[in-house]
Amino acid sequence: MVNNMSSARLSRVFGALADPTRRAMVSRLARGDVTVTDLAAPFPISLPAVSRHLKVLERAGLVRRTVAGRVHRCSLVALPLDRATDWIGYHRRFWAERLEALDHLLTDSPPVPSPKPGGRRARH
Repeated sequence: MVNNMSSARLSRVFGALADPTRRAMVSRLARGDVTVTDLAAPFPISLPAVSRHLKVLERAGLVRRTVAGRVHRCSLVALPLDRATDWIGYHRRFWAERLEALDHLLTDSPPVPSPKPGGRRARH
């Protein structure tokens, strides 16, 4: 069910994905594991800035970092993305159903007569 993911964890995932640099990092990691240095290469930011972005992604549970000597490798953890997708899907279905019901209500109801020109106006 959608509520398996706590509100705080879901907020961390959406917060992490709110930044375009972090979204680009997630997209790169979706293609496979990579070192921090290689992950940082396409970005015009410092390695410390990349590290700060990675820490946000790690706190959200989206990235796992392994260290072998001086080499840090990052990998994507897809489960939080799956849970965020489930949350979005639930709300998309919820509102699609409500809007469809409203559409049926409006199209199946008799038309509301429009006021006649020159008629008396209601007092407010």
